[in-house]
Amino acid sequence: MSVSRGGFSSRLGFIMAAAGSAVGLGNIWGFPTQTASNGGAAFVLVYLVLAFFLAYPAFMAELLIGRYGQANAVTSMQKIARNPWQKRFGFAVGFGGIICAALILSFYAIIAGWMMSYAVEPLARLVGLANQADWMVMHSIPRNIFFTATFVGLTIIIIRRGVEQGIEKWSKRLMPMLIALLVLLILYVFTLDGAQAGFAAYLNPDISRVLDPELLISALGQAFFSLSLGTSVMIIYGSYIAKKENLVSLGAQVTLIDVSIAFLAGLLIIPAMYVAQAQGVSIFAEDGSLISGSSLVFTVLPALFANMGAAGLFVAFGFFVLMSIAALTSSISMLEGPVSFAVERHKLARKKATTYIGLVILMLSIVIVLNLSWMLDFVAILSTQYGQPLIAMFCCIFVGWIWHRNDILAEIKQGHLNVENSFFWKIWPWYVKFVCPTAIALVFIHSL
Repeated sequence: MSVSRGGFSSRLGFIMAAAGSAVGLGNIWGFPTQTASNGGAAFVLVYLVLAFFLAYPAFMAELLIGRYGQANAVTSMQKIARNPWQKRFGFAVGFGGIICAALILSFYAIIAGWMMSYAVEPLARLVGLANQADWMVMHSIPRNIFFTATFVGLTIIIIRRGVEQGIEKWSKRLMPMLIALLVLLILYVFTLDGAQAGFAAYLNPDISRVLDPELLISALGQAFFSLSLGTSVMIIYGSYIAKKENLVSLGAQVTLIDVSIAFLAGLLIIPAMYVAQAQGVSIFAEDGSLISGSSLVFTVLPALFANMGAAGLFVAFGFFVLMSIAALTSSISMLEGPVSFAVERHKLARKKATTYIGLVILMLSIVIVLNLSWMLDFVAILSTQYGQPLIAMFCCIFVGWIWHRNDILAEIKQGHLNVENSFFWKIWPWYVKFVCPTAIALVFIHSL
């Protein structure tokens, strides 16, 4: 690894950074919403199984591409290619992932900005700034642009500092804060009336639903999205890992942290929904469907916090700070993909590349804000339901069908000498060649 590229200084640094990328609003916002809409505990059970049996193998494919190439996503994939058409294919997949990451960040920054505004609102009320507090939770173009720009600015500041002093340093700070806040909020919600019914709905699966095709597809899509697959993120993070590290165990540890935090988020939000219901807030329609859906955290939970009196201000502050931290740990990884490409392929200085690309993404975010009624959903669907599954599928095809098996084994053995005799090596090559592309294709077809 060249000194100029930088890299993670420790195993813990990579785990915190990769887990931070994986743990975002998809886990703490998306996962509980999906759970509530798809049978509660049955969805949780299927999600946990698919995360390890399908998402983890695809996750390993992207990490391996990155560590082998020791470069940005495009260059890493082209190093594997052996002829011109494979190099063109590698470029398309790698650059497609970079574009996908930039598109996700453009709408993600808007939602993260809302989280930040809802975090500041309780503080404004505590100091008597009622009008300013109302402004922070009312949709308006100035509010949306201000907090989106603030969030993008924070992301730019971290990425400008590089891998070790930026991504790694801040991931080590933010991830423990996120976990601590999550656990404290779970303990508090557990003491409230109605929480027990929420825990029961979350933890007692209806086994008859686990083979429901709709539930299976939703759980698989959530598993792939939450691990940042198909965005070039894990390829570039893999390129910053030292050759001596055991990628098999590293990937498993990141996957475990990711699904554990998603599970903890469900332990917070599902019981909180039932607490709100016990306080008179409507959660489910007559047919049993979730009323709020994706707007759950901006409707149901603020109503719950408002009913808590003075304590609700502190709980609301803690919850939305948690959401903002989760968003930031993901956004820094999404910006790193295009920045690494600009730095290595076009020889731009890191600080300059980060600022320019960050500002371009902010401009796109502002365009979305000005056309929020249709453009937010359009960009979100384009990047997450179409872009991510396709790029993730092509990465698996690249590793399974183009990269020589002996070369893959040699790469893994640099950090795991006995991998050839392990259960992982007996199963994984066939998984990534046949099962993963097929499973991802099912997610993509379902999204159509």
